Amino acid sequence: MHDANDARAFWIAAPGRGEIRSEPPPTPADGELLIRTLYSGVSRGTEALVFHGRVPAGERERMRAPFQVGTFPAPVKYGYTSVGLVEEGPRALLHRHVFALYPHQTHYSLPATAAHPLPSGVPPERAVLAANLETAINGLWDARPQLGDRVVVIGAGVVGCLVAWLASRIPGTDVTLVDVRQNRAAVADRLGVAFAVPDFAPPDADLVVHASGSAAGLQLALRLAAFEATIVELSWYGDRAVTVPLGEAFHARRLTIRSSQVGYPPALQRGRWDNRRRMALALGLLTDPALDVLISGESPFDELPSVMPRLTADDSDALCHRIKYW
Repeated sequence: MHDANDARAFWIAAPGRGEIRSEPPPTPADGELLIRTLYSGVSRGTEALVFHGRVPAGERERMRAPFQVGTFPAPVKYGYTSVGLVEEGPRALLHRHVFALYPHQTHYSLPATAAHPLPSGVPPERAVLAANLETAINGLWDARPQLGDRVVVIGAGVVGCLVAWLASRIPGTDVTLVDVRQNRAAVADRLGVAFAVPDFAPPDADLVVHASGSAAGLQLALRLAAFEATIVELSWYGDRAVTVPLGEAFHARRLTIRSSQVGYPPALQRGRWDNRRRMALALGLLTDPALDVLISGESPFDELPSVMPRLTADDSDALCHRIKYW
């Protein structure tokens, strides 16, 4: 049993096992908001590695989410995609829908500066994609695509799909989304980009963005890159080692592999863009209803302990799975 005024939060109790715990009622201080959660989102990238206890020991501090409680591997309250309604706080934000980098929890308080109001035209149901879109924006800034580039994006997870969608909006670009799952062709079509399975992926790409999280995907990226092209690595492998064939044509074709990580904007943007401005850009781009194709399912919050193992399994076909709180 739990008190009706208590908050309820999803915790990773041990690697691969989650549970819902009651917490004291949130009590906002001056300058803070009380938020009632409407939706949160689970995507299969970082959250899968966290849920299964695969954050390397040396990265545990760097990988902390802004409002994480506990430490890796467990017990830990982790998450970064929450959309809710402001029930208490400054008048300018009262009764507004906001996005926050908060774990899966029914209601919570946080500083008003940590909440991002949703622009008009962005429904709360779609706003769960904001964190992934922010990562995709940062990745494309690192990639630096040019007008007319042939762009290949390997890995049709949420971030890969969003990178392909963003790149296709640059005039003259020819964008192909590559994935081993043929059913991702329908997703690519809805986003307005071409699709190919690995054996039929177009070669001689001016830019390759790798987001499959697999060694095979990174090896394919090296094969598809044209002379002096750049491969941007968006995957994060946690504690897994990855074999890269740098002894083949890597040097002869003068290829570049560039890492991308959302913690900081790239150097060219960093002097003018902070994380808040970048998030505002991401939220403003979510007006396109085509992006709803990236919401692959929805479950009630109470079912999250049984849903999370299925979503984060190696054979899961989920994109962004939405958690509903009402």
